[in-house]
Amino acid sequence: MTAPTSTNVAKGDARVDVQAGVVHGDINFYRLPPNASPEEQFTFALKYLDARVRDQARELIEKAVAGGLVTAEVQFYRLIALLSGRTLRQLAPEELDRLAVICASLPDLDDRNEWVVGLKSIIRLLAPVCPAETEIVIKEIDSLDQRQRDDIYGHLEALLEGAVQDEMWRKSVALADFQRTAGERFRRVWKFFHPVPAKPRTLPVRPAVIAFRDWLCAGVGAAVFTLATVQLTMLVAARGAFDPLLGLLAGLTGLAAFCAGGSDRYYRRTRLRAKEAQIRAPRQRGREAPAGGYARKVDRLFERYFGLYVPQGTDRTYWLTQTAGIRRHLRDEVAELYREQGIKADRIAWLVRHLVSDVRGQWERDTLTAYREQLSVPARTRILHIGGLALLAVGNLWVVPAVMAGAGLSGAGWLVLAVASAVPAVRSSFRIVAERRRVVDDQAERDEKETARWAAYHRWCQKLSDKPSDTEMAAWLEGDRKVLVDQAMQQYRLHPSHVIAHAFIEAPAPSCKRARYPQGPWRYSRYRLLLFLLTDDGVRQASIDLDFETATPRTNQRLNYRFDAVAAVRIDGIATQQQTFELTLFNGNPISILVSAPDNESLQDDENPTKIAELSLDAAGLSHTLHVLEGVAAEGKEWVKHRRNRADERLTNIAKTTRRLLD
Repeated sequence: MTAPTSTNVAKGDARVDVQAGVVHGDINFYRLPPNASPEEQFTFALKYLDARVRDQARELIEKAVAGGLVTAEVQFYRLIALLSGRTLRQLAPEELDRLAVICASLPDLDDRNEWVVGLKSIIRLLAPVCPAETEIVIKEIDSLDQRQRDDIYGHLEALLEGAVQDEMWRKSVALADFQRTAGERFRRVWKFFHPVPAKPRTLPVRPAVIAFRDWLCAGVGAAVFTLATVQLTMLVAARGAFDPLLGLLAGLTGLAAFCAGGSDRYYRRTRLRAKEAQIRAPRQRGREAPAGGYARKVDRLFERYFGLYVPQGTDRTYWLTQTAGIRRHLRDEVAELYREQGIKADRIAWLVRHLVSDVRGQWERDTLTAYREQLSVPARTRILHIGGLALLAVGNLWVVPAVMAGAGLSGAGWLVLAVASAVPAVRSSFRIVAERRRVVDDQAERDEKETARWAAYHRWCQKLSDKPSDTEMAAWLEGDRKVLVDQAMQQYRLHPSHVIAHAFIEAPAPSCKRARYPQGPWRYSRYRLLLFLLTDDGVRQASIDLDFETATPRTNQRLNYRFDAVAAVRIDGIATQQQTFELTLFNGNPISILVSAPDNESLQDDENPTKIAELSLDAAGLSHTLHVLEGVAAEGKEWVKHRRNRADERLTNIAKTTRRLLD
């Protein structure tokens, strides 16, 4: 086995880009209440233990014990948290001392409740087990209730050496292989990374905007027209003839019909032009939205979903061309709705999908331009408009000659004044009526949109309602890791008892999604893993990319090197900013991987950035891996021998104590 000549695991991806983190702020799963009681501390310790945040779990259990909570169940999990994922000889001296203290503090285990039985099973594993006792020990563990049995196989599979370790490892891998796909993982896992959807909004209806000029023209024009009409009526009546009065009445009736039909026709044409403008392809803009800005992200959402939601039997290019205008209109509406709310684009992706799906549905039903038929001028309006104009003309044929014959100059003046005031008054009244009708119709459309969007929102929330818990995510990840270790052992033709220790460096892969609970560690949609298997002959190392959403691993690199080939192991950087793990071999380039990145924008008010970073690194097993590799770098192969020698004496004393408890 020789060391590689050139290795750099991070390569061109040393800068890991992750999407903006999702923090499920509506969940208090890890929020320990102030002045928590020992019982509450223990309850939260179990949550962290299930999440594989072992250091935090140990800390909370010790606080609960110090607070007076000392039961068989607490002692069971106290040992689980201390021993999780390690052999006895991997424990640091201070941890061996703590193990001795815990064992010495245990009372006589004569009470046969379920937790005492489980505690005895763990204690039996602390004493040397000969091959002949392997089957007895395994049967004893298998007879426990499921929770205790799964915890022992899930956390203590590497505790012993020899035949017992091989059998426990086999049981542990079988459990992990089952757990990694349990709970419909592949149907649900993506939901953990999905942010809480933003509630639907609709643009408020623009209030009626009527120019002062229109009010002035309509008001003054109507007043002047009324005055002129009265004067004309008096002039016609002075002649004593009935026909001119009948003609005047016909003219006024025609004018009223013309105004009714004309205002409806004007409104329909005006609204039709506005609707057409919404779907008309926009002119090429000189500047696009900034690449990293909110508006550009909304752009990409619409581009993506319009590209995906192509109607059946429609050419994609044709579809995109024909809907360019409505795409721009909807994009502008959504960008405006949420711009000032500090809401990230991925929280409104559901709304974009709903809007695009609605457009596709209208296209397939051939109702996308149904407004054209709805706004077409009906026959009644045409009759009123044209018939009114004709009746007005006929009436004038009676009135004008009579007025001119009875009072030539003054009559002509009142006629001109009536016409001059009526024309602008009618035009202004058309605009006023149209604006008021627009508000009514816009409000009806807004109500319809709002109802549809809330229905889509509730459907999407219902779809997300079975989002996996953080402990499920941890169990799936732990199952993946254990199966990967087992596969690596098979590739290297190693038995579990041949492996002194195994360790992971776990980091986010480039362009992954991430999410977490408040006060919880980050979970990623894709991981970059470094797996180390320590054997008597040296180190086996594998670099693995894991797609967590599909549980698909891809091994990029396998290395073998001797213990004495390790020159240095270190962590560069600060946990709250950026940390890089670096392993240097004597005859190779550094093996480096980014294990943490800065995160300030997703922190909530009660969260400490240092604590969150520590929890994430704890869940990733960084401290355990560093402890192992730093020992190898400092002492080489002798580290294994020295660690065994230093541990054996303490383990002998612990074994004596455990035998006393079991007798």
